[in-house]
Amino acid sequence: MTKQTYGSFEEFWPYYVAMHSKAATRWVHLVGSLTGLAITGYGLARGRARYAAALPLIGYGTAWPAHFLIEGNNPATFGHPAWSLRGDVKMIAAMLAGRDAELGETAAKWLAENGRPGGRTATAEDAG
Repeated sequence: MTKQTYGSFEEFWPYYVAMHSKAATRWVHLVGSLTGLAITGYGLARGRARYAAALPLIGYGTAWPAHFLIEGNNPATFGHPAWSLRGDVKMIAAMLAGRDAELGETAAKWLAENGRPGGRTATAEDAG
């Protein structure tokens, strides 16, 4: 598969959301990121700087397998690390604001217009 190229984060965002088309993938990201953040915060509050490693280890350690096992794709981080981190924050903020259905709609629209990377056809379940 060829690498997707984008000129701005705003252009990248719908692609990023489409790589998280299944609600389960998005929720695994949210739980992993918030767990990593909580452990990091706890450790730093206790003066244990090594706990800062929990955020990337738990965050990415749960998110990446979700891409392979649930989504059936590669994480967008592999091609666009900075924009993917920004996308994670924006996606999680949208979910915490109760806008997960909107993310599903964005993913479904991008997939309908562009197809699923790797050749698999998008389904209604993907957006759900």
